[in-house]
Amino acid sequence: MDSLTEALLSGAGPDEIGRHALPPEYEAAHLLASDLGMFEGVEDKDVRKSLHVGRVPMPDIAPDEVVVAVMASSINYNTVWSATFEPVPTFAFLKRNARQGGYAARHDLPHHVVGSDAAGIVVRVGPGVRRWKAGDHVVVSCVQVDDQEPATHADAMLGAGQRIWGYETNFGGLAHYSVVRASQLLPKPAHLTWEESAGVLLTAATSYRMLVGDNGARIKQGDIVLVWGATGGLGAFAVQMVKNAGGIAVGVVGSERKAAALRRLGCDVVIDRSEIGLGGDAAPGPERTIELGKRLGREIRRQVGEDPHVVFDYVGRATFGISVFVVRKGGVVVTCGSSTGYDHHFDNRYLWMNLKRIVGSHAANLQEQAECNRLFRLGHLSPVLSAVYPLKDVGEAARLVQRNRHIGKVGVLCLAPEEGLGVTDPVLRERIGAARLNPLRGPGAPDSAEVS
Repeated sequence: MDSLTEALLSGAGPDEIGRHALPPEYEAAHLLASDLGMFEGVEDKDVRKSLHVGRVPMPDIAPDEVVVAVMASSINYNTVWSATFEPVPTFAFLKRNARQGGYAARHDLPHHVVGSDAAGIVVRVGPGVRRWKAGDHVVVSCVQVDDQEPATHADAMLGAGQRIWGYETNFGGLAHYSVVRASQLLPKPAHLTWEESAGVLLTAATSYRMLVGDNGARIKQGDIVLVWGATGGLGAFAVQMVKNAGGIAVGVVGSERKAAALRRLGCDVVIDRSEIGLGGDAAPGPERTIELGKRLGREIRRQVGEDPHVVFDYVGRATFGISVFVVRKGGVVVTCGSSTGYDHHFDNRYLWMNLKRIVGSHAANLQEQAECNRLFRLGHLSPVLSAVYPLKDVGEAARLVQRNRHIGKVGVLCLAPEEGLGVTDPVLRERIGAARLNPLRGPGAPDSAEVS
């Protein structure tokens, strides 16, 4: 173990952190460019075969960057995409990024350190960094932007230079150390552990933009919101936000185990996909889509008396046509990602003739992320962690998400030697209570560790 890591794990303060050199190499979950063809003709692209854990060189940092000692991270679906080299190999993103020259050239390497979430301690800051210093406890945004691009200052997600760190860039968060821009940092919620805080920012902020912010559906009191995949990372935070806003949450899940988890989150209406005859990742045909939409609509009306104002859909191909059909006249379908496929089909008559809207959404700008992070810091939103793996078993953690056998978020311990560390406000933690902080863990929680 290098001296900086030893100092961090012994509780070193800012001055002592600065006295230790950065290690020349560090442990990281990474992909290899030499593996690019490994899944050609293979039906089951098992991410455990492509995700490697080993030593990689420490990069130099740019003037506006920091080095974060990553205490914990989490699995997002973009790591699954990266590790299956689909829909395109992420090494293509790294090469495109490197063409800018300068510090961007560092990203084009024969290895790609993945991961788009992190909670940890700042250990180095570039000379252009003003608001952060060594020793700060932070969470890391997944969004990198070009702050010299005009569009960034209207909405960072509109900028052509916007990239997702650890997916479209190198030096991601599933590692002992990570290099990030200072504009990616937010204060870590003091009452949360490292693993709890590492599993919130990407998915929760995405859900915030989709539902709460000015760029999304802008839900209000009394809104009925249908949430597909309501026990996934995005969906479990969406349910909390609907409840916080005074709305009525209708969650759709794929098993009784997930239905039980959803009830623990306080969802108003819980619907099992099998109850309406929907299964698998394939898009139903046009007639089947309408049939399933009618079934779902009848069930929602039976339980709450009205059609949904908003549909929250990140599932994609398997559900999107139903979403457009089932949302009420004048309603909104808000979408990001597509875990079952990007090729969406829907009957446009139900869109245009009923004045419905589709809103595309992607991650969140820093202001939206800061507002979302504030809700965690105040205790108004809770983590949805269900399982935690050590970094050496990151392949198993990613496989759990790849097979959709997880609920909530799957955490990964990086430098943190065990769970439960990192809390600096135990008073708030005790006031909120362990059960509320971990609704998907503890006594009575459904088992989430089903890897195959």
